[in-house]
Amino acid sequence: MSGFNTSGVLNIAPARIVVPILLVFMWYLGRLHSQYEPIVSSRVTSRLEEARRMIPSVKLDWPIPPAKDPRAAFNSSKLALLIEARPLPHLSPLMMHMMAVVPPDWRFLFVGSSESIMSVSRAYSIQHQQVIGKLDLVELPPPWSIASKEDVFRLLTDPRFYTEFLPDAEWILKYEHDSMLCANSETSLNDWLDWDWTGAARSDDDGFSGYGGLSLRRVSVIKRVLSFQARFNDSEPEDEWFGKRLWVLPGAKIASKLDGAISVEDVYMERPVGFHIREGGNNSNEDMWSDAARRREIFDYCPEVSMIMDMKLERERCPDDDGSGASATTMERVLRTGVH
Repeated sequence: MSGFNTSGVLNIAPARIVVPILLVFMWYLGRLHSQYEPIVSSRVTSRLEEARRMIPSVKLDWPIPPAKDPRAAFNSSKLALLIEARPLPHLSPLMMHMMAVVPPDWRFLFVGSSESIMSVSRAYSIQHQQVIGKLDLVELPPPWSIASKEDVFRLLTDPRFYTEFLPDAEWILKYEHDSMLCANSETSLNDWLDWDWTGAARSDDDGFSGYGGLSLRRVSVIKRVLSFQARFNDSEPEDEWFGKRLWVLPGAKIASKLDGAISVEDVYMERPVGFHIREGGNNSNEDMWSDAARRREIFDYCPEVSMIMDMKLERERCPDDDGSGASATTMERVLRTGVH
């Protein structure tokens, strides 16, 4: 009996007793869970439903703003208009310069052919102006045409052009490929909006100074004229046609002589708003442009005109050129012999 280990029995017995008790307890809990699960689940569900019913009903109706037209940032009553069917290489730089000089609230419209629109639209600067709503490039649908000068004259004397394509415009700055506004001008284009039509004079005593490819026009006055007058096809240019009628239109404020003229074409005036140099100088007034000192004065005041002029460098002159386009040698021979 002395070899019997009573401590080992005592160590093993509790383990054998506890394990069955734990198994019985776990079985009992499982039975309770199966009995009370539906009750607990239903009570939890009912409590959640009560909580949901206590939450106030809220409907969030966020207004969806309409897509904003970037053109709304500009004044639709002020429009700078260029009509050109030819894909001239300087059109994009010309338009960008005009946008820099014209007051920022003005919008720009380029009416062109498929070729000229494709040409100008390649420039990133032009694309940017389209995106921000400053510039529209438009090809008119048939039967409208701008293929010739006569087509443009018909377009600008047709009231449907203003109602269909320029419905909001009240002032139009009409400029052409051979027109230029001067950045050094001391007056803004907006300073001239009280005039109904102003442009350039063609003689010192010209009663209508609204000629040329650079003119400011009031659309409401244009519509007044077109409401009772119609231009015959293949007749005089549109600016001359309008001028004869505007001159006698009651209440119209029209530039006369140099009073109210904004641009220079054939009659020189100091520090104008801009210049119209017909056909880039190929059809310019010789009396005004043959004077070397005057040319120097013009280029010093408005160097931008060199962008639109077909001109040579001073160093390309003939050695005996007198600066006015004449040869000193030829003039000496004429004076001596009387023979050209």
